Amino acid sequence: MLRVRFAPSPTGYLHIGGARTALFNWLYARRHGGTFVLRIEDTDTERSSWEMVSGIVEGLRWLGLEWDEGPDVGGPYAPYFQSQRLDRARVLADQLVAAGRAYYCYCTAESLHQKRQAAEATAGGWVYDRTCCGLSSEDIASREADAMPRAIRFKVPSGATSFTDLVHGPIAFDNAHIEDFVVLRSDRQPTYHLSVVADDMDMKITHVVRGDDHISNTPKQVLLYEAFGAPQPAFAHVPLILGPDKKRLSKRHGATSVMEYQRLGYLPEAMVNFLALLGWSPGDDRELFARDELIGSFTLEGISGGNAVFNPEKLDWFNQQHILRLPIDELARRLEPVLREAGLWTPDLSGDRRDWFLRLLELIRPRVKKLDQFVEEMRPFLQQDVQYDSSAVAKHLNKAEVKDALESFAETLGGVVPFTSGALESALRTLADARGVKAAALIHATRVAVTGRSVSPGLFDVLELMGPDRVTSRVRDAISFLPE
Repeated sequence: MLRVRFAPSPTGYLHIGGARTALFNWLYARRHGGTFVLRIEDTDTERSSWEMVSGIVEGLRWLGLEWDEGPDVGGPYAPYFQSQRLDRARVLADQLVAAGRAYYCYCTAESLHQKRQAAEATAGGWVYDRTCCGLSSEDIASREADAMPRAIRFKVPSGATSFTDLVHGPIAFDNAHIEDFVVLRSDRQPTYHLSVVADDMDMKITHVVRGDDHISNTPKQVLLYEAFGAPQPAFAHVPLILGPDKKRLSKRHGATSVMEYQRLGYLPEAMVNFLALLGWSPGDDRELFARDELIGSFTLEGISGGNAVFNPEKLDWFNQQHILRLPIDELARRLEPVLREAGLWTPDLSGDRRDWFLRLLELIRPRVKKLDQFVEEMRPFLQQDVQYDSSAVAKHLNKAEVKDALESFAETLGGVVPFTSGALESALRTLADARGVKAAALIHATRVAVTGRSVSPGLFDVLELMGPDRVTSRVRDAISFLPE
């Protein structure tokens, strides 16, 4: 049974890179009927916090990446907090010593620091010199009797360590460049390498899908699997995400927390679609995917070995496309809290005026890229008073030549039956001809009169939705701006 895991450290909110890694794991599990495990690697107690765990969980759930096993849902390999599994890692560290695959290191942090500084002063690299590897049993017994603090270091064998990466192909490391790494600190705290291998072994993880920045960690973990005589998982290292400037994605490129994108008006469907294509391709020219379509198409072979570039304009395009794809009732449901927060929601929008509200959404949505943009686009329809843009008034409304025509249009509006876009356009153009003004000038003046703006959806669709009473009232109010 295929088993994958997403194992974030709760030292920050779920960021874009982590979300993409979680998505690839989730898609792979769903594609093959496997299990998606959420494990919290919270051994960095000084930087970890429950607030951060909640932020990660919130981000995953917003994206729809529900886990099959994890901290809140349980599972056969609980607990799913690494901090609650440390005793198991300690046992394994002691087993390595007993098997001769690791040894006690009594070197102090100060002595190691001095050796490193001395090596760097001569422009040479430094790896641990195995000072404690050759200690005799008598030396060890003496230090143990004195209760000297000691770490446990893994004894790296000679030769090379290799593995086949499912993205990059065969990768080999010369063990001469891998120092005897610490698996258990002097305070009995397991290091990352031991903890992650212990947890992955116990949880029977079959595939480790993670970022390229972990490639250098992999040979140490492969060596640990071999030392324990355990089957190692298949590894797939996915490309990093870069900003538009081709530097690693960071806060300077804008929002990096997944939940910040929710607050900015993005749909989770769009974010999932966008993230999936950051470093992965279906093998054809398709770009727009529903969730089920992504599951059906996803393969690790489709992951590119090159870094992916985060393009905010492309994300906006995906969001616009998914807004257009949403069933209109679902779009209305998602917009309700947005409009409530803006003070524009009224109960009749889900009651007597529901059909009208849905028609308004259909009119507005081709014009927006994010949910928050609906607020300003819908304000002229949902707010009683018109907020006039002074530049729009100066350009289109404050003209003496349209005053008579606009007054006449206000008088004729009540007689336009049916009050439809086609009939309204015919009435306005007929009136413009009769008054000797350009239809375009009267159209622009009417738009500013009823919306307060120089830009809107098609004017006659706007007038039809607003209805004769509101349109007539607004046109009459706007005439006060016209010069005598």
